[in-house]
Amino acid sequence: MLTRHLCDFVGETVTIFTTSGGPSGCGFTGVLLDVNPCFVRLLTKMGTPPTNPLAENICGDFDGGYGPGSKGCGGGISDKHQRFRPGSVCDIPVNKIASFCHNAV
Repeated sequence: MLTRHLCDFVGETVTIFTTSGGPSGCGFTGVLLDVNPCFVRLLTKMGTPPTNPLAENICGDFDGGYGPGSKGCGGGISDKHQRFRPGSVCDIPVNKIASFCHNAV
């Protein structure tokens, strides 16, 4: 019954509280990606999209990323590694869900 209700919110941002203790008992907020009888899957942090396969300077940063306060495409080698970040996905067992929060509209 709960999983049928959860299916209505796939693609929306929700918060799921679990019966676990510690920091995990504070809830998990993210985009609901999938629901099955055993687990729900939340996208809790969006990752960086793939780089442009043609060139790294196509995004319109014509000063090479070295201007004042620039975080552009051509921002140098040390800056390059800071631009990309992995995302995170959280799988929560359905039988550990204590509460489910969503927007009313």
